Amino acid sequence: MAVNPADSPVFGALYGTDAMRAVFGEPAFLQRMLDVEAALARAQARLGIVPAEAAAAITAAARAEKLDLPALAAATRNTGYPVVGLVKQLSALAGPEAGRWTHWGATTQDIMDTAVVLQMRDAFALLQAELAAVIAGLARLARAHRGTVMAGRTHLQHALPVTFGYKVAVWLSPLITMQERLAQLRPRVERLQFGGAAGTLASLGDQGLRVQEELGRELGLAVPDIPWHVARDGIAEAVGFLGLLTGALSKLATDVILLMQTEVAEVAEPHQAGRGGSSTMPQKRNPIACEYILAQARGVQALVP
Repeated sequence: MAVNPADSPVFGALYGTDAMRAVFGEPAFLQRMLDVEAALARAQARLGIVPAEAAAAITAAARAEKLDLPALAAATRNTGYPVVGLVKQLSALAGPEAGRWTHWGATTQDIMDTAVVLQMRDAFALLQAELAAVIAGLARLARAHRGTVMAGRTHLQHALPVTFGYKVAVWLSPLITMQERLAQLRPRVERLQFGGAAGTLASLGDQGLRVQEELGRELGLAVPDIPWHVARDGIAEAVGFLGLLTGALSKLATDVILLMQTEVAEVAEPHQAGRGGSSTMPQKRNPIACEYILAQARGVQALVP
């Protein structure tokens, strides 16, 4: 069994999608670090700092499938982080002449932070698409049932009549807000990290800021006003957003679970053969998707700073 259940061939589907696993899996992280190294070489080549032939060789070598993973694991155990071993292998793969230009002017945190930002950008794009689909589906449901009368409830007891369309709109509204929040958040998070050893770009002399601009352009990332080596507010804001998003989804899931009780039976999850069934009670139709949502939401919310 995998150490992380999200990577398990049996339980993985309960913890994420294949698309999101492809974004955050270890091969993707290694590739993103290599992408940053290759982009740095190309940016410096355009400024005449690195020979164009060296940048081309570094780019061609920067493929995760070319890495010797056992050797990288040994180097990581020795140094405590993967960049030293990764740069050593990339330099060897690029060849002796090109390899000496690898990682020019960068530091470990530049590479790792920017790789994480690239992963987050990919994840945000997936979330944006999924959120748009959920919003569209709820909007259709709200319109279709704007006249479907049901009991409104307070304290889990009948209060006054409402419509099911209204109830769905209550689920929908926070998700529209989350969509707006995500659009506002992305420019603050999708920023380059490149400051060199102590954040001053000193090793690049008067070319430092130009390299930073070119590297940001190469990767499609905004250039911050100052390196954020020790300022983690962008990462914290992203995690906080995920806490808010899963909170909104938890409200929806909890309501559906309550409305699916046998004694209420006002809604049901979409039917699919065998889904939500019981091994001993054939009459059961369990709110399995809602239970997934609530379980995963608790895990996310535990990480909110």
